[in-house]
Amino acid sequence: MSDWDHMVVEQDDPALVSPFILEMVRQIRAVDSYGIWDKSGAHEIIDPYILTKERKRQVPVIGDPDEDIIVRIKAWYNALSTSIEAKTGLMAVPLIHLTYEGFGRVIIAVGKLIVFDKNLRDVHRFGFKSLEHMQQEAEKIITKASALIEDHRDVAKL
Repeated sequence: MSDWDHMVVEQDDPALVSPFILEMVRQIRAVDSYGIWDKSGAHEIIDPYILTKERKRQVPVIGDPDEDIIVRIKAWYNALSTSIEAKTGLMAVPLIHLTYEGFGRVIIAVGKLIVFDKNLRDVHRFGFKSLEHMQQEAEKIITKASALIEDHRDVAKL
């Protein structure tokens, strides 16, 4: 039995009610045009983002991202952008360029200010070791971006 056959995020995990995780769930539901996630709980929607050691071993070292991975990546950066916008009051926009081989770049811009920039590689292995790690990573990015906006608010408002 593979580790993907059972859930690693528990239904009663307190992190599921954090503002960022709620935003992640909202972003996934927003792109679910066929209603696949309609009857799913937040823990089921977030579970594929968690890449435990066992799950990571099952993902090939070299591979192309499938559509599900691309949707998860876009939802992650959309949720970050929405959270930055909520914290600063200025619209944040993610710009994602991704090749079919899983390489690319993501930028989050607020006005004329780049508040986040990351090269992407091996996105078929995108995930976090735990829900707590996912939340911590999001908070770190949101905090740094918000501080950058406050330091350069005149550029962010352009």
